[in-house]
Amino acid sequence: MTAQPEISPRREEQSMKKTIALLCALACTVPVFAASSKADLNERLDKARAVVNELSNTPDNGIPDAILEKAVCVAVVPSLKKAAFGIGGQYGQGVVTCRTGHGWSAPVFIRMAGGSYGFQIGVSGTDLVLVATNQHGMQDLLKSKFKIGADAAAAAGPVGRHASAGTSINMSAELLTYSRSKGVFAGISLDGTSVSQNQADTDTYYGGYHSFKQILSGEIPVPAGAQPFVRTVAKYFHSAQD
Repeated sequence: MTAQPEISPRREEQSMKKTIALLCALACTVPVFAASSKADLNERLDKARAVVNELSNTPDNGIPDAILEKAVCVAVVPSLKKAAFGIGGQYGQGVVTCRTGHGWSAPVFIRMAGGSYGFQIGVSGTDLVLVATNQHGMQDLLKSKFKIGADAAAAAGPVGRHASAGTSINMSAELLTYSRSKGVFAGISLDGTSVSQNQADTDTYYGGYHSFKQILSGEIPVPAGAQPFVRTVAKYFHSAQD
C-alpha cells in the first residue's frame, strides 16, 4: 500500500487561510449584486435615522455647531462592514440628503467600498457619517463615483458641539468623516474609500429613473417613507438662522 504524503502544519495553515480569505471575498460580493426591495430601502433609511439620533444623544461628543450650520450634504452609512484575513476589504450601503433652498432634499442611495493591506483578521461593522461643508464637496457627492482623499479632500471630523471652527476644524476639507463604534462617535480617516451612486436602488425607491442631481437639488418631493430620516437630519443639522 502506497503511503500518503504528509501535509505539513504550515502548508495546512496556509491552505486554510486562503480558503477563509476566498470565502470572505465571496461573502463580501453578495450585497453588491443583491437587489433591494423598497422595504429594504425603507429599513436602510430607518437605520440611518437611528445613527443621526445617536448623534443627538451625545452632545458632548457630537458634531460641532459650526459644522452643523455649514453642512450642505450629509451621507449616512449604517454598519459599514469590514472583513479581513490578511487582505482586508470594506463595503457599505448608505443614503445621502442635501440642503436646498426649502429644506433638506429627498434621499439618494450610495455604495462605499475600499480595501486595506497588512496582517489583520476578523469581521466588524461601524456606522459612518460624511458631512460635505462646501459647494465643491456637494458636487463631489453628485458625481457618479469618487475616491475619498483623491477626488475629494477629506479630514477626520472633530467632535464636541462647541469646538472652535477657527482652531480645530479643517474647513478647507470638502468632506468631514465620522464613525460610531460601541456608541462613541469619533473622526475617522477614510482615504482610499470609493463612493458611488447606487442608481438601481434609487430607481427602485422612486419607481423610475431620476438623476442624483434632480433629487438632491430638491426637484423631487420627499417620499413618505423617507420623511422621518429627512426630518431627523433637518433637526440635527440646523442652519445658522434656526
